[in-house]
Amino acid sequence: QVQVVESGGGLVQAGGSLRLSCSGSGGTIDKYSVGWFRQAAGKDRDFVATISGTGGNQRYADAVKGRFTISRDNAKNTVTLQMNSLKSEDTAVYYCAVGSFSTIHRAYRWWGQGTQVTVSS
Repeated sequence: QVQVVESGGGLVQAGGSLRLSCSGSGGTIDKYSVGWFRQAAGKDRDFVATISGTGGNQRYADAVKGRFTISRDNAKNTVTLQMNSLKSEDTAVYYCAVGSFSTIHRAYRWWGQGTQVTVSS
């Protein structure tokens, strides 16, 4: 059983940056892919980015490509989502998930509680 914890959310002005972190406890996450999803109020949960267990493969949603970067440090059991050039439409609860390399949320087995990101315009 892996416990997933996100951190780093907050309030930022449009054009600013935030860094989200995802940590695993109760087990190592280096064998798994780690994905980030987000859910804005009243909307479905959408794929943001994912990274393979080795870090060699990443995939991004078109909406964040070129602005967000996902990376991982398996020695620290941590995955980071660096978010730059933030827009108001990036406002959402961001969830970290551990599982298989996919853009589909059902491929992920363990989920964090989410962290709020609010971008003011």
